Amino acid sequence: MRKLILIILASTVISTVLTAQDIASKIRLNQIGFFPHASKVAVITDDKASDFVIKSVTSGEIVFKSKLSAPHKSEFSPEVTRIADFSAVTKPGMYELNLPGEGDSYTFEINHRVFNNLTKALIKGYYFQRMSTPITPEFAGKWSRAAGHPDNQVIVHPAAASPNRPAGTIISCPRGWYDAGDYNKYIVNSGITMGTLLSLYEDFPAYFDTLKINIPESGDGAPDLLNEIVWNLRWMLTMQDPSDGGVYNKVTNANFDGFVMPSVAVTPRYVVPKGTAATLDFAAVLAQAGRIFVKYQKVFPGLSDSCKTSAEKAWEWAVKNPKVAYDQNIMNKEFKPVINTGGYGDSDFSDEFIWAASELYISTGKDSFYTAYPMFPDTLMPLPSWDNVRLLGYYTLARFEKKLTNSAKRDFPALKDRILRTAENLTIGFTDRSYMTVMGKSAADFIWGSNSVATNQGILLIQAYKLSKDRKFLDYALTNLDYVLGRNATGYSFVTGYGHKTPMFPHHRLSQADGIADPVPGLIVGGPNPGQQDGCKTYPSKIPDESYTDSVCSYASNEIAINWNAPAAYLAGALEALFNK
Repeated sequence: MRKLILIILASTVISTVLTAQDIASKIRLNQIGFFPHASKVAVITDDKASDFVIKSVTSGEIVFKSKLSAPHKSEFSPEVTRIADFSAVTKPGMYELNLPGEGDSYTFEINHRVFNNLTKALIKGYYFQRMSTPITPEFAGKWSRAAGHPDNQVIVHPAAASPNRPAGTIISCPRGWYDAGDYNKYIVNSGITMGTLLSLYEDFPAYFDTLKINIPESGDGAPDLLNEIVWNLRWMLTMQDPSDGGVYNKVTNANFDGFVMPSVAVTPRYVVPKGTAATLDFAAVLAQAGRIFVKYQKVFPGLSDSCKTSAEKAWEWAVKNPKVAYDQNIMNKEFKPVINTGGYGDSDFSDEFIWAASELYISTGKDSFYTAYPMFPDTLMPLPSWDNVRLLGYYTLARFEKKLTNSAKRDFPALKDRILRTAENLTIGFTDRSYMTVMGKSAADFIWGSNSVATNQGILLIQAYKLSKDRKFLDYALTNLDYVLGRNATGYSFVTGYGHKTPMFPHHRLSQADGIADPVPGLIVGGPNPGQQDGCKTYPSKIPDESYTDSVCSYASNEIAINWNAPAAYLAGALEALFNK
């Protein structure tokens, strides 16, 4: 009889826990928290609820009560949501949202520096991706690991051979970051990543000058954000052929490594042909780095000058070779070994020319760079992606408005107007959306890497705020961080280790091969993607905003990538800096 009672009690406890989790999962909110004097919204997917209260976790006191909004119909599914607005709660503390008679949300914090640790984590995510060095317990805790991929014996692939570097030549290309869930490193994807991170520093130097993230270089006299950037920058410098200025596309295995730790992944590594996209991305990054690191000559002697010189040499190569596409399929028909890793192939280089020209113009002050290429081929302002980087150039021109001369100065009013109009367009219909976020205006937002769409929209809105000083753009940007951290149709906070319901099984070799239950922290996964290109069988739905699965097999929705972490770090860090002036 006693055994039966214990079984009944245990079943009751399990049922209660599951019910509590079920209720929490129906209350979609930023699982980390909110600034005291900013909007605070939760989205309720429970159709039984009509009222809500906000309770202090420490005292149990009800500090706010109100009614839910009228129903909002989902843009993509039969789902109906209601909005709980508790912006009136401003006192710092830990809270939860309660649906009377049903249950509580995940706990969340209200605080002035509520995203400070998140910002640190998103930047430190790059430390965990470092190549060619041990990741030690002092800085990585339980995620420490042996060094992998020294890349000091990299082979020039036959397709990349040149008179001064024939096929089989051995070159040294150490350092850099693992690009994504795989163990290769790609100049094109490093381009947008580095441009975004360098811009984060240029836009908010005061905040990042004091932000410590506990990496080996901490305390050396340079900001930790820049110290982390330098790890990848020094690798990028090795990818330029010193004889002509062109830049190799990537350092890679012939095939993707298996799900093993880096130290046991020892197959030969190659550099593959130079290309216009890689060379111009390199030129843009090195030009931007050159002007930033001039302030840190003592910590990084000669780095600024090396960056500037390398940027101009890369530009010269690209001008002479304006249409060299990296086409892996064509290459593999003629050369061996066949290379089957990511191509990052691109055939339209107008955006790379615009970005590189913008950075070189600002860094050198030479009008000839600005006038060398049509800077405004149309009126569009496409969100940055690895294959369309022109908006990075436009952001730089806006950032240095006071330095603009001649044609650039005359063009600036039109550029400013286009950025502001694009930002306004993103927000049209915002109040009617089921999740009250800028992200999700249309199904087109939910592409491969949709979380980078959300965060890059946030960056665009912050640029609009910086240009206009209109607070609404800052508030709109904040909604997209809310989206990433749990106010979305999946109920996930998409950053590993940050939130209550987070990805546990990302498509990430380091996280899956290390024998540790928790994935490497501070990495944002790709997010909902109805394309489902990986063929995983665990997706719950093909509805655009629900098409996400926390499964290792899902490289189309659950992989990590350096170009996705960068705009997430920008968005969190920028909001921290701007809301805590």
